Amino acid sequence: MLRVEDQVVRHVRTVGGDVAYSAVGSGPALLIGGWWCSHLALNWEDPLFRGYLSRLADRFTVIRYDQPGRGLSGGGGAPLELDAEIAVTTDLLDALGVERVAILGASSGGAVAAGLAARLPRRVHRLVLYGAFARGTDLAPEAARRAMVDTIATHWGLGSRLLADVFVPGADNAERKRFAQFQRLSATADQAARSLAATYALDATNHLAAVRIPTTVLHRRDDRAVPFPLGLDVARRLPRATFVELPGEDHFPWRGNATAVADETLRALGHPLPPRLTPPGPQALTPREREILHLVSQGLTDTQIATHLTLSPHTIHRHIANARTKLGVRSRAAAAAALHP
Repeated sequence: MLRVEDQVVRHVRTVGGDVAYSAVGSGPALLIGGWWCSHLALNWEDPLFRGYLSRLADRFTVIRYDQPGRGLSGGGGAPLELDAEIAVTTDLLDALGVERVAILGASSGGAVAAGLAARLPRRVHRLVLYGAFARGTDLAPEAARRAMVDTIATHWGLGSRLLADVFVPGADNAERKRFAQFQRLSATADQAARSLAATYALDATNHLAAVRIPTTVLHRRDDRAVPFPLGLDVARRLPRATFVELPGEDHFPWRGNATAVADETLRALGHPLPPRLTPPGPQALTPREREILHLVSQGLTDTQIATHLTLSPHTIHRHIANARTKLGVRSRAAAAAALHP
């Protein structure tokens, strides 16, 4: 696995200002962007993040960057509009001398990735979108969007904790606290509020319709941050799309079954891998997972099970999600039925 010291952050000047970037691995270029509160250095300190990137870096030179005004990039003004960020990213590729590139557009980064693929069809030869959406307004009702932005702007501590519940739902309390802290270290309250407002304002519908290269859309079935139907919507808007449904609820690909996400990404990028394994089945369940599914079969809710076992509801939810993955089913009821047919 790549080590912390394997990353070197450099800077280039673009039409939108100073941009911090890093390149790790070897092989053809793979551009990745789009994380919430992106920070090249802080993200890289996370072993889960490095593990996920390491699998891609075995076959690609993985290029990441912080958008102007975010992370290690210069500037602190309002986030760039979509067309401006596409121009900035094009400048970055020019500065690095990258003539041909594959792109992995994740989450809000899917909009920029689609824009680049649409505008540079001879330069972008493969496109993968993970956890992406076409319009930010579809992420939540208007009142909920406004309330979240206002909470972040006025109480970043509370806002970061609320976002942790959305982005890392399977994490325990300590992990959610660490992610909330990461967000606060990555951006000020004003930067975070503006960034989220800009995400809600994204509209990539025209860019998606203009993409002519084959594109693979990956989406986890129970993603809480970007609901599954929005991934299907992205695929429908692309003229040449392949949609791959993945199990799991975590939005970030380096959480949950990160190896499966990385492998599907590599397949989409043209790297043959061994055939997909079928779910391991009931024999792979842990005693705790079996105990919880037995209680599910009795009609108990996650909260009731948590009280019965003296665990947190989040822990119960995580155990059920893991069991569903092992059983290859989509719902808690189906998991219980598979264990108690």
